[in-house]
Amino acid sequence: IVKPIKEIEVGTQVNGRIIRLDADFNSIVKAGQIVALIDPDVYEANHAKDRAQLKSNEANLEQIRIKLALAEKDLFRKSELANRKMLSQADLDAAQAERDALAAQVKIAVAAVEQLKAAVKQSKTNLEYCTIRSPVDGVVISRNVDEGQTVVSSMNAQQLFKIATDLKRIQVEASIPEADVGQVRTNQAVSFTVDAYRDTFRGIVKQIRLASATVQNVVTYPVIVEADNPDEKLFPGMTANIGVEVDRAENALLVPVAALRFAPTNTVTELQGPKIWMLDARGQPEAVKIKPGISDGTHTSVSTEIDIEGRAVVIG
Repeated sequence: IVKPIKEIEVGTQVNGRIIRLDADFNSIVKAGQIVALIDPDVYEANHAKDRAQLKSNEANLEQIRIKLALAEKDLFRKSELANRKMLSQADLDAAQAERDALAAQVKIAVAAVEQLKAAVKQSKTNLEYCTIRSPVDGVVISRNVDEGQTVVSSMNAQQLFKIATDLKRIQVEASIPEADVGQVRTNQAVSFTVDAYRDTFRGIVKQIRLASATVQNVVTYPVIVEADNPDEKLFPGMTANIGVEVDRAENALLVPVAALRFAPTNTVTELQGPKIWMLDARGQPEAVKIKPGISDGTHTSVSTEIDIEGRAVVIG
């Protein structure tokens, strides 16, 4: 199956009605570009409420600090009077307790302010989530919502768009049977076709994944092939038929595979091992010893001790 090199799902982390869509199928988008807007009214109100509560808590903290400063001055004065025996110990203890109580209230107020700052940051983040932006440069290959639709994000972010990065380079995810996967290596050349075109496309093996799958008792392994797609003729989702070049022979002498299986019933030869049958000058079959090489299933490369290029070989 033809797939983009990188595919991003753009979702929403907030709930609400979609009031604007700025991207559609096949739209070219840039990283950071706004692609949708969710109704922000509720989140703006929550952010305004948190900011107002933060200001109230900050004012309360300032008020308590003023009272604490006054209590410390009062404690200092009463300590001076107590040293001169002009104030009872009970009044001094009361002033000390008042100062300590206000110091504790300052700590509580500081914590409340920090808590409200976190709430303001969270409400601001939720408000920003109402503006959906593209995380990458690419093209929209899927749009799952319409304007006016209400989206609800629960445990998982609801998917709004699927964006593919540059389609000028694609990957093919092929399923290779376990009987053949042992011959596949990374960086091997691959040729493949799709039903939409008569062209043959070229790529290379980038990855052999270990995540096997069993379909009708046949174990297959995913093999990832990367290929150039400069004209963007290959679309995501197309079915590709691939051929992996597992070996190569230059200037090979080829014979049909059927020639290696042929054996005449009325002719005997002393040659042992692999051989093919060719016609001699009288038109009679004669055996020629060969050393078979690699095969593509239709032809086999062979080497011989004599020159047989161009001669007729018997296949049946």
